[in-house]
Amino acid sequence: MPDLNDPKNDVWWRHAVTYQVYVRSFADSDGDGVGDLPGITARLPYLRDLGVDAVWLTPFYTSPQHDHGYDVADYEDVDPLFGSLADADRLIATAHDLGLKIIVDLVPNHSSDEHVWFQAALAAGPGSPERARYLFREGKGGHGEEPPNNWQSVFGGPAWTRVEDGQWYLHLFDSTQPDFDWRNPEVGDMFEGVLRFWLDRGVDGFRVDVAHGLLKEESLRDQVVEAGERLGSGVDTSGQAQADNQHSMVERTLRDEPMWDQPEVHDVYRRWHGVLAEYAGDRMTVAEAWTQTPESMARFVRPDEMSQAFNFAWLLAPWSAPAFAEVVTSTLEQLSEVDASPTWVLSNHDVIRHATRYGGGELGLRRARAATLAMLALPGSAYLYQGEELGLENADVPPEQRQDPAWFRTGTEWRDGCRVPMPWSGEEPPFGFGPGAGQPWLPQPAAWAGLTVAAEEGVEGSTLEFYRAALAARRAHALPAPETVELLDAGDDVLAFTRGDLTVVLNAGQDAVELPAGDVVVASEELEGRLLPADAAVWLRA
Repeated sequence: MPDLNDPKNDVWWRHAVTYQVYVRSFADSDGDGVGDLPGITARLPYLRDLGVDAVWLTPFYTSPQHDHGYDVADYEDVDPLFGSLADADRLIATAHDLGLKIIVDLVPNHSSDEHVWFQAALAAGPGSPERARYLFREGKGGHGEEPPNNWQSVFGGPAWTRVEDGQWYLHLFDSTQPDFDWRNPEVGDMFEGVLRFWLDRGVDGFRVDVAHGLLKEESLRDQVVEAGERLGSGVDTSGQAQADNQHSMVERTLRDEPMWDQPEVHDVYRRWHGVLAEYAGDRMTVAEAWTQTPESMARFVRPDEMSQAFNFAWLLAPWSAPAFAEVVTSTLEQLSEVDASPTWVLSNHDVIRHATRYGGGELGLRRARAATLAMLALPGSAYLYQGEELGLENADVPPEQRQDPAWFRTGTEWRDGCRVPMPWSGEEPPFGFGPGAGQPWLPQPAAWAGLTVAAEEGVEGSTLEFYRAALAARRAHALPAPETVELLDAGDDVLAFTRGDLTVVLNAGQDAVELPAGDVVVASEELEGRLLPADAAVWLRA
């Protein structure tokens, strides 16, 4: 691991705690039921007081909102639903005044079908330079009536849609999200301009959506699918992967994935690395790259490429001390080879919240708090998802009110439930999310009355106060600690490790366990003397 005491490694993103804001669902300033940039700006002091270092904003660019902003029609403007460019500038400036960094989402794999380039491609016809910016191909069959290959969309169904003149275009996600052809130099030039546009406005970094997907195997051949495999992406963003395979990647048989993780994608990020290096302030990139092995994930964070890559291994692991231990060791081993710092994340806008994944109710919340406390003790940076500091679970959104395009294509619902707007105050919806009365764009459960910021603030033992204490403990004790993590043998049901004189213990078993020596710094649950109860974690200092 890099030594953070070395001045060359003293950059903010190596150890930052970043809070993900799902823009539609954080704070609504105008009462239309949808979150917006002015609403976020007004709530930035809350994030400062929580103790985070940076804020990651999901896309707020001009978009028809078929995939809630991940279908971008204009990368250099703000959708009126969320505000204006002036509002974005004000948000960035306010965050900086409060000591917070701003990371914005970048969506380079695909655009909206309403982007001016795609509209020009449809108008220009086959063989035109306009179509060469996307992946248009002739179909198979006697009259081109079959898709060009057998690829499937991540959202379900074929990854190809036919246009009126008979050609097909590729979309690894929704049909309203055509994939760019990154072998066309115009695409790379356009995105360098987008980077510079936002860097000039003061953003501190970019979260890169589908970072592993920009380049496809050039032949666009069929995917080879083994018996029992699902045809298509192999990307399990639902967080429902069978963890006995997911956390032990070494023994897995790798899938054939000609649409993902091609070697040429790394040339894109070397170019971007050079662009960011021209700007002061340690600007950064973090990759959303659902790769198949720790080794392939590490390639994205070589010294001349991206700053970080999301480490989804813990998110996909079961509630298991051995699984957590393997995640820690495999992550640190692979990243040490490329001198990169790790990231840790348990929830985001694409997966079931970890309080629900760990069993829901009181059990799920206990486990979620324990896992978070252990995660925050590890070297590197951590990512939190809005609302987890309140103990929110996935909400049960009625089918008639769901808006996730994946639901409409597959009938599987996992993302709307984690995107329900934040409860801030009050006894009934919209719980202070915005002015006025009634439900916001996704309905909030009535039971959230006890989980608002106002209901938890200042209440001893609340999840909000636990997060504030854990983040304060991280600054005081984990950040100064040595980077080396030493795992301890504490039994099959216990994850225990040290970083210098800091000892961390997580009890994933059913019985209380005796604590080693040391003074208690912070605990996820009330201790029973020197016993750590089941589904709890603690930090000790020698």
